[in-house]
Amino acid sequence: MSNGSKSRSSSSFHFFAGMSSGMLSAVLLQPADLLKTRVQQSHQNTLLGTIKLIASGPNPIQQFWRGTLPSTLRTGCGSAIYFSGLNALRRRVSEASLLAGDRTRTDGHSSTLPKLSNTANLATGAVARTWAGFMMMPITILKVRYESNLYAYSSLLSASRDIFRTEGFRGFFAGFGATAVRDAPYAGLYVLFYEQSKRRLSRLATTIEETSGTSTARLSNSTSAGINFLSGVMAAGLGTTFTNPFDAIKTRIQLMPNRYTNTIQAGKKMLREDGMRSFFDGLGIRIARKAISSALAWTVYEELIRRVEGRWREGIEEKV
Repeated sequence: MSNGSKSRSSSSFHFFAGMSSGMLSAVLLQPADLLKTRVQQSHQNTLLGTIKLIASGPNPIQQFWRGTLPSTLRTGCGSAIYFSGLNALRRRVSEASLLAGDRTRTDGHSSTLPKLSNTANLATGAVARTWAGFMMMPITILKVRYESNLYAYSSLLSASRDIFRTEGFRGFFAGFGATAVRDAPYAGLYVLFYEQSKRRLSRLATTIEETSGTSTARLSNSTSAGINFLSGVMAAGLGTTFTNPFDAIKTRIQLMPNRYTNTIQAGKKMLREDGMRSFFDGLGIRIARKAISSALAWTVYEELIRRVEGRWREGIEEKV
């Protein structure tokens, strides 16, 4: 297989692995996303009060999963774009030895992905997430408005028509500034914390296996999956805490563009009217949601890549 064919095959693997992991996490965790949106749309809304209000209304199960379609489209396609873009960036940085660390040694590590320096992990994560966020921004707008109780859209088509009629094409990109300011540092910090955690936990697991006399050239699949999941939980918790103020601002802009026109104006207005605490509305539910969704998405993604690339290597070895 030529290098070009191999590269295209690898890109396809990462694209579909990212889409699969994103769609799975979106469907399972849609109630958490909806609750976060409802809590952030007004500082007076509390998590418990929002849950009670939805539960006491008609069709509560259906209401908790309201917005699943746009959420699945956004997260599935967004994850596909993000993971394939991130992989391409990381491969190029690794191959060019730009800011790269030890990229060739994979023994005793829970991941088969390129090993880069902290700076490279931070930069590639931020760039890939910002690009994916821009591409999926129109669906993000539809998703957020679908989840809130400020709009009574009956379908994605009617929502699209209403936004275009009242706000024009720019309405589909409302809040992108706040989204980029949130997503770029979050994704960069996430990849940085995630890779650091995997490296440290892999060393710990290897030491434990050596002590017990069960050490092998590679960590077992179950150990690797456990390390990746735990690393994802910790990385998401840290990244989410740092970036929640921008998520709160982004939600206000997307739901009430007439009141909150841009990131700076929205931030000042929220601080003046609702105080500093409004920047951390929904933090608890966002940490829980992000921790589980990110850990689930990355674990599924890495396991799919591990298995596909493992079978591909076995096929090459058989031919040889």
